[in-house]
Amino acid sequence: MEMDYVSQFPHNHMDRRPRKRPRLAWESLSKAQSGGGCGQDLGNTTSYGLPQVPDHPSFLLKGLDHKGSPPWRDDDKDGHYMFAVGDNLTPRYKINRKIGEGTFGQVLECWDREVREMVAIKVVRSIKKYREAAMVEIDVLQLLGRCDRNGCHCVKIRNWFDYRNHICIVFEMLGPSLYDFLRRNNYRPFPVDLVRELGRQLLECVAFMHNLNLIHTDLKPENILFISSDYVKVPDYKLSSRSPREVTYYKRLPKSSAIKVIDFGSTANGLRRHNYIVSTRHYRAPEVILGLGWSYACDLWSVGCILVELCSGEALFQTHENLEHLAMMERVLGPLPPHMLKRVDRPAEKYIQRGRLDWPEGAASRDSIRAVQKLPRLQNIVMQHVDHSAGDLIDLLQGLLKYDPANRLTAHDALGHPFFSPDYGRRF
Repeated sequence: MEMDYVSQFPHNHMDRRPRKRPRLAWESLSKAQSGGGCGQDLGNTTSYGLPQVPDHPSFLLKGLDHKGSPPWRDDDKDGHYMFAVGDNLTPRYKINRKIGEGTFGQVLECWDREVREMVAIKVVRSIKKYREAAMVEIDVLQLLGRCDRNGCHCVKIRNWFDYRNHICIVFEMLGPSLYDFLRRNNYRPFPVDLVRELGRQLLECVAFMHNLNLIHTDLKPENILFISSDYVKVPDYKLSSRSPREVTYYKRLPKSSAIKVIDFGSTANGLRRHNYIVSTRHYRAPEVILGLGWSYACDLWSVGCILVELCSGEALFQTHENLEHLAMMERVLGPLPPHMLKRVDRPAEKYIQRGRLDWPEGAASRDSIRAVQKLPRLQNIVMQHVDHSAGDLIDLLQGLLKYDPANRLTAHDALGHPFFSPDYGRRF
């Protein structure tokens, strides 16, 4: 289930990247895996400088003339819960602000009076299919949590309840998403040592899910959150465009590299092969676009795209259209394998002519052709931004971004790659 995040940053920007067609978890997840436990999915991105709520009577009691729920309000026409800041969402939770929204509903930052801390509550639309999807999502989250022994880097579900026909899922509060952090840093790339630590944790999460026969299907920087909002500012020297002298800029680095993955609403059953469209466009694997069927390996393609974005500051494939997307892949990674092009499903046949990608002949515009032509090869992207261990990172990415999912690195294999060797010094 998708959501667009609302940050605390002083700007009006909302991520305009194209979103995938909504797909409900109950359409793809078998009942056998809806078992119970403690789990994860968050609808929240908090941001830098998370406000510390004072434990003060004036805060805790303000607006609590009645200790129950607020007067009844009708939902809006789409089934979204209508609320006012300061309302109670049940007597236990007081609404502080809205921090996210999406096709599933809204996410509210609330004060939990029982444990005396802020939590994030996903309030699902009061429509049958979304309610059903939320219940399966809860089961998935609980399964993940119950099986977690060593820290699986998944957000923790605290509680859930049914309130005025809205399924409400309570989560721990976390820090900013990787995407929000990059954006606030003016898309300056992360240091390679930080990319290594983030990649290790992300792959540990993916390996954990795959061991449980679960596929996330929507890994992206927006769905990976730092646990803490704390950061430090460090000098970032750049050559001035007006003078050859270095000019001092500053960039933010997180104080901790610890992360958690969120949004398990699109989780799929790994025991079956699937053909429907998954993943947000920029992180969508070629087998999904070509209609060849997909499984666990689509998560690893997404991880590869994410790691390139973290070390370069920009999404690897910035496109809105399938043919252009495939052409970008060929520009960065080389030609698609003929055996995959021969097996494409009927909707994707229009992208193939005479056994090869119909490019540039099938391009929608000259601008599209230019957008593809300006892309460098994968090795050059990494070398441009990584000062050490570039060779190992390139080799890892080439394994994660193999076209044929049968030849793509698994999460376990990737974790054993030399890029993650303990010999590398770590600062995070």
